[in-house]
Amino acid sequence: MSDPTWISVLPPALAIGLAVTTRQVYLSLAGGIWLGTTLLAKGDVFAGLADGIERLVAVLGNAGDARVVLFTLVIGALITTIGASGGVRGFVQWLEQRRWVRTPRHAQLLAWVIGVVIFIESNITVLVAGTVARPLFDRFKVSREKLAYVIDSTSAPVCILIPLNAWGAYNLGLLEGLGVEEPLAVFLGSIGYNFYALAAVLLAIAVIRWDINLGPMKQAEARAAAGHLHHDGAQPLMDAAAEELDPELAIPARARNMVVPILVMVAAMPVGLWITGDGDLIKGSGSTSVLWAVGLGLATLWVMLLAQGALSIDRLTRRGLQGAGALLPLALILLLALALGGVARELGTGQYVARLAAGRLDPTLLLPLMFVVGAGIAFSIGSSWGTFAIMLPIAVPTAQAMGLPLEPFVAASLAGGVFGDHASPISDTTIVASMAAGTDHIQHVRTQLPYALLAGGVALVAFAVLGATI
Repeated sequence: MSDPTWISVLPPALAIGLAVTTRQVYLSLAGGIWLGTTLLAKGDVFAGLADGIERLVAVLGNAGDARVVLFTLVIGALITTIGASGGVRGFVQWLEQRRWVRTPRHAQLLAWVIGVVIFIESNITVLVAGTVARPLFDRFKVSREKLAYVIDSTSAPVCILIPLNAWGAYNLGLLEGLGVEEPLAVFLGSIGYNFYALAAVLLAIAVIRWDINLGPMKQAEARAAAGHLHHDGAQPLMDAAAEELDPELAIPARARNMVVPILVMVAAMPVGLWITGDGDLIKGSGSTSVLWAVGLGLATLWVMLLAQGALSIDRLTRRGLQGAGALLPLALILLLALALGGVARELGTGQYVARLAAGRLDPTLLLPLMFVVGAGIAFSIGSSWGTFAIMLPIAVPTAQAMGLPLEPFVAASLAGGVFGDHASPISDTTIVASMAAGTDHIQHVRTQLPYALLAGGVALVAFAVLGATI
């Protein structure tokens, strides 16, 4: 739409409302897409339905989006193959032999540390942390909702603080495209002002240290303490069958079968950025590098298992297909979410929200409003990266026109995008966190929201103080 109006907010609002009230994520996303395409078709519901189907096809026609969907299937194959290899069991036994994980708090701390250390890409972060920590959380009767919260709070909030990963490459490219003379210096300078990301990571460690259970998390923890993994009627995204080890494929527990592929995957990410960027990490393709990294990790594990004589090629193939099949629901959700994001962009949802707030900006409230607007956009479209692309072209010229430093404005835009993405039920990172933890997605959203709002409140106050002093 050339001049977006309040109508542009309706499709993502419908998707979010339906997801929260009905817990039917597929139906909610599909409903948002249909409403959006119907609005674009000027009220013709049948034309809107046909266009909605075509937009799902178009997602796979976009190379970057297709890589994201394919990444989901490959990472599913990697997760289940690691499980069949005895890698997770071996790593857990290795930790127990050294008595590093002796209490529920230690299990939570392990998930937090993995989330902080593996910062190459948010989805890889939550998948690795969830795969390793889930058996420990179950053993110590800590809720899977708590696991989803911890790994979600150390994925995007950590990744946005690192310049040399897929997130950093993307945002540096945006800054360079806006004519910022020293984009890396500006990005580095914004890290200390990214109050939401810092607050989210620190709050997660505080929750672990003092066992802080807010709102619905109290019930989740009480249920887990009673020995129940899920609440009645739960629909965990990870297929339960994919979490169980097939006795026919059981082999000796070896920690290296998990550690080596993950290390290869982590090391391959910057190499992929370097190759796709023609020697410049900053200009590399994040989606391509992530897919290469996961594929190389899976290939490494196959070679190891074949060398050990643990599994045949036939069994490796079957196990990989089983893992990919277990994540088909997630791939479908991502497909729907990407299509909804495309519809929201065409309707001008982000531009409308940004323009609405910009018309009410007061110089003393500039930074907190940048943060709030970014959060609102990200929550509505379920994409922090999409929000960055909308907000940075607003924030950078605004700061330059007022003669103010760029770093706080960049930080407010990035922090708002991460906050809204962290809280949104249609965010891909939130969805992947639910899957990695093996929990009901909407239950994860509900249990995480109080913590996200608390960290968001801290960030809002911090930006208000900063805005009054710059």
